[in-house]
Amino acid sequence: MTAIRGSRFRREFLVFTGSIILLGAAVITALVVGRYRVEAGTLLDLVRMAFSGEAIPEYLETPLLVIRSVRMPRIIMAVIVGASLSVSGAVFQGIFRNPLVSPSILGVSAGASFGAALAIILWRTNTVSVEVSAFIWALAAVTVAYRIGRRGGSSVTTLVLAGVIVSALFTAALSFIKYTADPYEELPAIVFWIMGGFTGILWNDVFRVLPPAVAGITLLILFRWRLNALSLGDEEATAMGLNVHRERVIYIILATLIVATAISACGAIGWVGLVVPHMARLIMGPDHNQVIPFSAVLGGVFMLVMDTIVRVLPGGEMPIGIITSFLGAPFLTYLLLRKQGGDWQM
Repeated sequence: MTAIRGSRFRREFLVFTGSIILLGAAVITALVVGRYRVEAGTLLDLVRMAFSGEAIPEYLETPLLVIRSVRMPRIIMAVIVGASLSVSGAVFQGIFRNPLVSPSILGVSAGASFGAALAIILWRTNTVSVEVSAFIWALAAVTVAYRIGRRGGSSVTTLVLAGVIVSALFTAALSFIKYTADPYEELPAIVFWIMGGFTGILWNDVFRVLPPAVAGITLLILFRWRLNALSLGDEEATAMGLNVHRERVIYIILATLIVATAISACGAIGWVGLVVPHMARLIMGPDHNQVIPFSAVLGGVFMLVMDTIVRVLPGGEMPIGIITSFLGAPFLTYLLLRKQGGDWQM
């Protein structure tokens, strides 16, 4: 038994270490590729000068500006958003005991999209107001869904149905806003925001998103072991001494916080919270002690790779939500065919 545990620990350590190395490689790749290409030697020179305190020569000022002011904030934001969506997806899948659940299950994406569209109509060019409005309406949607679920008995099925109702309501409201929007200015801005992306991300955006996202992810990682009990079902979790209602509320609040934060900054990027946690579970097994932190790293890698791809595509930058949807739909099809109507194992 000790040998088996040791072998499993070594495997998990190697997989997690490999994912960290992969994240580092993705960051380096994202720094050097793009419409303005930065040579690897130039990047090494800039890193060496930064650590040694040497003055930056004039011929390196342009690549330094590109890396420091354009690519670094975008890279950090992509990693934060990918980790947030992936961790929240793993949490919701554990709570609802279904790997086909995504962070939008309680209406957070629909609420955020409505909030962003409303802000675009009212304040057009104010980016901060769009982010704040998306965040507030995402939290409002989840609150309404949870209150409806509580009135209906607070079972998992009732919560899911409440989320479907709230999502439909906010989707209808979003459609009304799009119908009444100016087709030349407001409507394109709304559509582009809904498709998601990291175009124009600056350090101020990173500083707004980083604290709540890191705090939420850290708390979910610290208390990830309790998800193992919740994923067994209400009766089993109660028998183990957990207050199921309280635990579920705490996890929903934390997961919603990081999802709303991510969506408010970059738009409604779909499928990441569904695909990445399931990939993590396939690699690491059902134990949330491994799934949650691995989902964070894998989500950062996935989102950064997707963003790098859309930056180098010919013909202009494509919204990243299009790429993730192209990948997510076949992956969901694979899951359905793989199970062949059987029960899902969490």
